[in-house]
Order: sequence, then C-alpha cells, then structure tokens
Amino acid sequence: MADSEKNIRAFLAIEPPEDILQAISRLQEKLKRETSGRINWTKPQGQHLTLKFFGDISTEDVKNICSAVQNRIVLESNLNLKVEKLGVFPDARRPRVLWCGITDDAEKLTALQKKLDGDFAVIGFPAEERPFQAHLTLGRIKDSRELTGISESLIKHGAFAAGEFVCEKLVLFQSKLSTQGAVYTKLAEFVLGG
Repeated sequence: MADSEKNIRAFLAIEPPEDILQAISRLQEKLKRETSGRINWTKPQGQHLTLKFFGDISTEDVKNICSAVQNRIVLESNLNLKVEKLGVFPDARRPRVLWCGITDDAEKLTALQKKLDGDFAVIGFPAEERPFQAHLTLGRIKDSRELTGISESLIKHGAFAAGEFVCEKLVLFQSKLSTQGAVYTKLAEFVLGG
C-alpha cells in the first residue's frame, strides 16, 4: 500500500520573512570574505527555524502530524521573534554549525516546541534528546581544522541583528534532496491561535 511508504522527508518550521532572509544573506556574504575553510553555506530560501525534523514519513504520518499540530496551536498566540547574534554549535573550539540566534519570545517558542515534541512522541516520533535552541543555520562546517577567521567573525558580528517579525504560523515542509541542494515544498500551514 502506497500510503504506508515512508518516502516524505519532512520537518515542522517557522518561515522567516524576506527582509530577515536578505539581512542574513548580506551577513553570509561578509562571512564568506572573512573566513576560509570547508563551509557549506545555506541558501536564504533554505533557512527555516526548525521545530521538529521527522525524517522519512508516510502519508498517514503527515495526517497524524497535522492533526497534532492543529490541536496544539489552537491554544497558542503569535510569537514576536528577533533574529540576532551570531554563534556556533557545539562550541568555538570545534565549530560544526554557524548560526543566527532567536530572541524576544524565545522562551515562549521553546515552551511551544517542547509541548509539540510531547505531542509528536504520542504519535510515534521520539522526543528530542538535545535541548531545543531556536536558531537559523547560516552554514555547516565540514572540517574545523581547516577553518580560519571564524573566531574573529564571531567577535566582529556578535551583535548582528537581522530584525524582528511576528510569527503567525507554522509550516510543515517536505524536503527533497537534489544535486543543487534541498528543495522545499509546503505540505501544510497552521495559523497560531486559529
């Protein structure tokens, strides 16, 4: 039966507005000039604030996820989010991910993500082991030993601010991998408080 095939690679995320993505793109251009090494830079249209990555799921899973999200967000209100600050995961000695932080209603967002994670655990998607840290990925570092300029850039752009926006909805995306990178398709949108 085709419905049970787990061939939809999906994640739940917040989609930042165009002006935020443009500010991040300008920062990436500066960082590309200031750093060297093997960094895979994310494309602006590929930047989402991911709340849950599901991996490969079936059509039935999509229905169950949509139902869980809809039930949860009826109780939630809009989020005021600021995109600012620059950092790395896991730490500056061995950076693997270069990111932009999320502040303002970040605690409210973290609480929502934790509730959703619990809802998803009930329908068969285990809760995340690592604590949620709201961020937008700017680049993935392939080999930190070959990296130069990152510490200086973190200091120089540490106070970076892309702007703020009101998050009114969550989006369930499908991600299809191609040779040009991932292609994202919206499977469903969920209006907060709706």
